[in-house]
Amino acid sequence: MFWQTLVDGLALGSLYAIAAIGLVLIYKTSNVVNFAQGEMAMFSTFIAYQALTHWAWPYWAAGAAACAFALLLGWGVYWLFLARLNKAPLLSQIIATLALFLLFRGAAGAIWGNLPFSFPSVVQPTILHVGPTFILSTQIVTFGVALLLMLLVYALFRFTRVGLAMQAISQNMLAARLMGVSVDRVYSFAWALSTALGAVAGMLIAPTLFLSPTFMEGVAIRAFAAAVVGGFSSLPGAAIGGLLFGVLESLFGFYVSPAFKTTFVSVVIIAVLYVRPTGLFSPRAVKKL
Repeated sequence: MFWQTLVDGLALGSLYAIAAIGLVLIYKTSNVVNFAQGEMAMFSTFIAYQALTHWAWPYWAAGAAACAFALLLGWGVYWLFLARLNKAPLLSQIIATLALFLLFRGAAGAIWGNLPFSFPSVVQPTILHVGPTFILSTQIVTFGVALLLMLLVYALFRFTRVGLAMQAISQNMLAARLMGVSVDRVYSFAWALSTALGAVAGMLIAPTLFLSPTFMEGVAIRAFAAAVVGGFSSLPGAAIGGLLFGVLESLFGFYVSPAFKTTFVSVVIIAVLYVRPTGLFSPRAVKKL
């Protein structure tokens, strides 16, 4: 059962990694922790559900529509709310994301109700036997999509102008602005991409958790934990932290108690912050006196 639990943890952790990368994208560019990311992903997943069940769209079209909506949602949220708070204290910007959290959850409940809905899987679930381990086809798709998105985000940062602009802003916003980088455009791009990543994670996990206005709450908490473990300034750290957290959570739930998995998340966050406040994969901050 160890290998079975490990496979399940990797599949689950890949979803945490996608959501954690979205959190880090925004934090690296603007130093803001978006507490509304899970609710924005939930709302985008409901758009896919609407297209699949009410409009009878094929899965690929519904998924594309949800991702397009998520891009516009992230872009619009930044320009309508966060752009006006750029010069406000950081705490005010974080409180604004908490207000957005409540806004999207309330809006989803008003539109679709608060009862859970069954969400179809991207592929027909089949079981593959690999030695003593059973691997679901949905787990293979989940891990494959997550790996592809991680590689694309890495390529974006490594080989594109917008990725270089995001790195420049994260290091020195004033210098980047003086070099001609449009800070607002980069910020809005980061918000759009982060929301789209969350939407993909939402669509992949909704068949397991059932779709409701609260279904992304646990995922968002674990993504936050993965970002803390990996380091909020490290994209590879967020990805590794997500995979590690999925594995540890699955092992803890199987060998110890599934009822205390959320408590385990909190303990891990506190322990990592106590031992290494910047995260396991972030460079230590050095302050000259």
